[in-house]
Amino acid sequence: MAIGVTVEGIKHVLGIWVTENEGAKFWAQVCAQLANRGVKDVLIACCDGLTGFPEAIEATWARATVQTCVVHLIRAANRFVSYGDRKEVSKQLKSIYTAPSIEAALKSLDDFEASTLGKKYPSAVATWRNAWERFTPFLAFPPELRKVIYTTNAIESMNYQLRKVTKSRGHFPSDAAAVKMLWLAICNIEDKRARERFKDAQKKGRTPRAGAGSYLVEGAGTSGWKQALQQLAMAYPERIEPYLN
Repeated sequence: MAIGVTVEGIKHVLGIWVTENEGAKFWAQVCAQLANRGVKDVLIACCDGLTGFPEAIEATWARATVQTCVVHLIRAANRFVSYGDRKEVSKQLKSIYTAPSIEAALKSLDDFEASTLGKKYPSAVATWRNAWERFTPFLAFPPELRKVIYTTNAIESMNYQLRKVTKSRGHFPSDAAAVKMLWLAICNIEDKRARERFKDAQKKGRTPRAGAGSYLVEGAGTSGWKQALQQLAMAYPERIEPYLN
């Protein structure tokens, strides 16, 4: 599943795909489909380290910044950590992804590696070092923007809701049937969110934007979006300004 965030801060499900093997060829096809359907530019893409996916994104949108999901990186490191130590390891890892710069983050990783827990779990350290090039891009941004791009939780949240829909369906006659059912569920979920946003705007005395209140296939707004958009406009002025009318 791919979810995009518009300049207005609204999340949209851009597509869902079913495949047995997630490889470079598959991801290239996914990106090509999105581009052919009108996704002209991607500022920042957050993904969870899937093989070939970052390269497919960069090949399709050359100016895109690809960011590894920090939450997935923490989970991947904790796979090697005993349950009793996970809380403390996660606490030490926090100093890496909240660091003010790449240099500070690298020092925090070095400190973790030299610590008792770092020596106990060298594979956890290796997980971060192996993903370092894809982890560090978001460290160039301020906290307001980091909050928006550090995780793929929006996709996990949608998947959680879809699992509730598919739980009672034990079998689908084909992949196409499964995709159709999932897409109808997404439409219902996002339409409900759009209607809730419309009602909330009315209660707060705001003027709903044109077209709001009708059947809209769009998801929830992004928390802290105004602050993040300001930072995006500063980082990518020539790519953002044409859409700020």
